[in-house]
Amino acid sequence: MDAIDKKILNMLQKEFPLTEQPFMVVAGRCGISEDETIARIRKMKDTGIIRRIGAVFDGKKLGRASTLCAARVPEDKIDAFVRVVNANRGVTHNYRRRHEYNIWFTATAENAEALEAFLSDVKNKTGITDILDMRAVRTFKIDASFDV
Repeated sequence: MDAIDKKILNMLQKEFPLTEQPFMVVAGRCGISEDETIARIRKMKDTGIIRRIGAVFDGKKLGRASTLCAARVPEDKIDAFVRVVNANRGVTHNYRRRHEYNIWFTATAENAEALEAFLSDVKNKTGITDILDMRAVRTFKIDASFDV
């Protein structure tokens, strides 16, 4: 990574231009062409330096509901359980842990009732009823940007 890549990364994290052609604005601020900017970003994505470019919204303020769940799933039922959970488009993370509650996932829905319906559906389809529903009680703002 050179100084231009670092400048691009800082801009993408902290001052992404909300315009019709954002990469042209980034290019102008970096003194390079839009094509070179896009090529550099693509390379950083391909090498894993950039994982995702996208907005972060406050779902609660938009009326949405979300939760972190932990499920106790027998080894022989893990694959089927994960397939059912992952079939829901509101599931944002799903991972296995070395813990008695061995499958953890996060899910969002348009409202609390829809979230309840999703969890009920998972229990009905999988037979797994030991699922902890750990909704946030307090919100913490996390700034996950890094000065490069």
